[in-house]
Amino acid sequence: MKTGRIIQTTGAVHSVECDNLIYTCVIKGKLRLKGYRSTNPLSVGDIVEFEETENLLGLINKIHSRKNCIIRKSTNLSKETHIIASNIDQLVIMFTLQKPETTTIFLDRLLIAAESYSIPCIILINKIDIYSSEELKHSKYLSSIYTKIGYKTIEISVENKVNIDNVAEILKDKISLIVGHSGTGKTSLINVIAPEYRLKTDFISEYHLAGKHTTTFARMLKLPFGGYIVDTPGIMGFGLVNLKKEEMYHYFPEIFKLSPNCKYYNCTHINEPQCAVKKALEKGVISLSRYKSYLNVFYDDDDKHRIKEI
Repeated sequence: MKTGRIIQTTGAVHSVECDNLIYTCVIKGKLRLKGYRSTNPLSVGDIVEFEETENLLGLINKIHSRKNCIIRKSTNLSKETHIIASNIDQLVIMFTLQKPETTTIFLDRLLIAAESYSIPCIILINKIDIYSSEELKHSKYLSSIYTKIGYKTIEISVENKVNIDNVAEILKDKISLIVGHSGTGKTSLINVIAPEYRLKTDFISEYHLAGKHTTTFARMLKLPFGGYIVDTPGIMGFGLVNLKKEEMYHYFPEIFKLSPNCKYYNCTHINEPQCAVKKALEKGVISLSRYKSYLNVFYDDDDKHRIKEI
């Protein structure tokens, strides 16, 4: 029996790294019947046990417990969730103001998913080389919001290699999952820091102002300076799962920090009197965009119209 880490998964076939060798494995039949409510019972980053059947071929028969994972609602209506990656050291979010535009609500949903497992996050605001002076001001404003909360935020240009050395230092000797919309520069960043992979990239669609999917499955790539980076297909939306509405504020560090000062211990920070969070919002201590993201995830889909009233 061998133990290894899944570094790539394409449907039923999984590439498992063990002792510097890559084994092509499939799940042993009985493992399929364990009732995983997920489109993918195995994900990149999983530690598995397998038996070698032939040279570099194997059958996976056990999954080790995950220390964490980034998970979202599946687009497949017959399933509940999709695991993007597991057992990571940090989440790297690629954010762009244009070509394509990334919303703060999308960004905040990713941060919530990471906070639920206490996964450190780094925000990379890419494409600063193409922004107008107003957009650059907005970029710095956003950077200040998230830096104040406690997130590492770096303004970069992959195209012009601005602050790429700083990014490489953060990635060194860590298992990092990089996520974002298609076209934000995830694959291009990997090509800069690990050019030996020569990953395929594509142009931004001028009609949709969005990127095309050049990465079609998650894959873990070994970095030349130590560590791994998990490259993923672009994500259009991010649906949160397994989070209780009444505990949602726990995943907003600035709201959670102020919540003990509210009059009511079970304050939802929406309509209650003497709410420390609402007072901080009025004073500009908490940003409006972050508060809107909180409302976005607190309310059910049928209640999303309420957000527009704030």
